[in-house]
Amino acid sequence: MAQFKLPANSQIKGGKVHKAQPGARDIKRFKVYRWDPDSGQNPRLDTYEIDMATCGPMVLDALIKIKNEIDSTLTFRRSCREGICGSCAMNIDGSNTLACTKAIDDIEGDVNIYPLPHMPVVKDLVPDLTHVYAQYASIKPWIRTQTPPPPDQERLQSKEDRAQLDGLYECILCFCCSTACPSYWWNGERYLGPAILLQAYRWIADSRDEATGERLDELQDPFKLYRCHTIMNCTKTCPKGLNPAKAIAEIKKLLVQRQV
Repeated sequence: MAQFKLPANSQIKGGKVHKAQPGARDIKRFKVYRWDPDSGQNPRLDTYEIDMATCGPMVLDALIKIKNEIDSTLTFRRSCREGICGSCAMNIDGSNTLACTKAIDDIEGDVNIYPLPHMPVVKDLVPDLTHVYAQYASIKPWIRTQTPPPPDQERLQSKEDRAQLDGLYECILCFCCSTACPSYWWNGERYLGPAILLQAYRWIADSRDEATGERLDELQDPFKLYRCHTIMNCTKTCPKGLNPAKAIAEIKKLLVQRQV
């Protein structure tokens, strides 16, 4: 049997323990991944004890409380706190999700928080999204047309055509799905991953777009599209309840149909 071992400098070590204030009665322990590239030290797992009587209900509330009141060096992304920007995507209790919509009460025992898996880490809970955004740009995520726009109105859609975008336009590019996909872990340099492919299908399905053929040509590739093996991790983990696996299947179906 093959034996795998992490490089010594990537092994997670035990970290600091921050005890709750005296008198706290409803204590919850948060174990948070910490790594500072400037320190030269291994990643560590710091433990923070929080009195839930003085904390909001979501994991993001706990992280903000930690940063504001306990440890100002903790680094993470967040913005809207409404589940619509995707900034606070991270791995919580073993699943990729949004910290702002993950209820602390849904987690039994200690709350384990890590950055999105299989992404380069900038610091602590902040992943480097440079590559995945370059992949997003590669699909040209805007309406591409050859005909001039109507002189006195927008490009219109019927209600039926607009309904074809439901389940696609809601994607917030949090990349929970792509970073939960084993195929993306191993082939991320060439496989676009579920988040980008769902976005690609969003424009293919848009009745106003006139570049369907070109878009399909660009996806007709052994790696860009066909590294998907329908594992379904993407659909299971999506915090918006979307189905990237279905979008990928629809692209594959269109590629087959145009060959018939």
